[in-house]
Amino acid sequence: MYERQESEYYRAKMKAARKLCQGWAKPSDLPSNAEIREQVQTLARLYEGDSRSDNLQKMRLAALGLMRQLARFRPQLIGSVLTGHIRQGSDIDLHLFSDTVEAVTHNLDQEGLAYDVERKHVRKHGEERTYNHVHIKGIYPFELTIYAAQEAHYVFKSSITGKAIERASIAQLEQFLAKEYPHDNIEAALEEAEKQVDRFMIYEALLLPLENVRGNLKYHPEGDVLYHSLQVFDHARDALPYDEEFLTAALLHDVGKGIDPHDHVVAGLEALQDTITERTAWLIEHHMLAHAIRDQTIGRRAHRRLRESENYEDLLLLGKCDRAGRQPGVEAPELEEALNCLRELNQTM
Repeated sequence: MYERQESEYYRAKMKAARKLCQGWAKPSDLPSNAEIREQVQTLARLYEGDSRSDNLQKMRLAALGLMRQLARFRPQLIGSVLTGHIRQGSDIDLHLFSDTVEAVTHNLDQEGLAYDVERKHVRKHGEERTYNHVHIKGIYPFELTIYAAQEAHYVFKSSITGKAIERASIAQLEQFLAKEYPHDNIEAALEEAEKQVDRFMIYEALLLPLENVRGNLKYHPEGDVLYHSLQVFDHARDALPYDEEFLTAALLHDVGKGIDPHDHVVAGLEALQDTITERTAWLIEHHMLAHAIRDQTIGRRAHRRLRESENYEDLLLLGKCDRAGRQPGVEAPELEEALNCLRELNQTM
């Protein structure tokens, strides 16, 4: 569950039981949902360290910001962001109350937010019910569950404790934040958070057009530039799976080809501007020279300057990944998967 191979407690228990037990496992032998959650939190504290506390505060502020935007739907914050049980990749979970999903999505459209709608069919206690979820992409991922307006006062029960679920309205969350962070100016912090640009959406906007850009068949027999970029990212993830800056350079090294194919490096760096780190920018800026180094066509003086950089070995590795990412027909990750990988790494920093 920590690695999100499973998201539901029951399925996780059954999967673990099949691996550990030779035969049938008694329900009483299985851990409770609360015990599982505690162990997941232990792993989160172990692997994510102090960054969890900083992320938790930012996620609570993000929750308050969106709840204010969606105030007409009487939003309630629930789940790990409220209780503090977050871990890498946690969603911000909100309950909204509206008789139509379209009313909510129309509001999201007006706010310029990217989202996906999911309708999930669940059979429980002999009854089948459809749950409407809206997943919002952003600096922090949101999951909005939409219930009928008349259910706003219904008391939902937790699958972990069996008791009434913890939840907070806008006013309750404001009071909670003031108490939890007494030395912070919540309104100022919220205003600052709203100024943050979701750089991953910028990356997506720059990468998507590459699906219609073809490389020179002599050097790129694999096809379009997006497919190539995702292959390069995949090789980079195999080599340095936790290096966000390197993986970002691998994914974005050719974004300029959708802007100016004659000078794609300069075009790409201008488009990315302040959304990438100095190290990522350096790797993108010099990635073509990695091929010149391999082909021994680079000048001695230029090569010496590159070798003086602490990122020289990473540049050679990027060049290796770039060359490897030119295979027709091989499997490559989807763009959403690559961006989600970078988002999750960013949240652990």
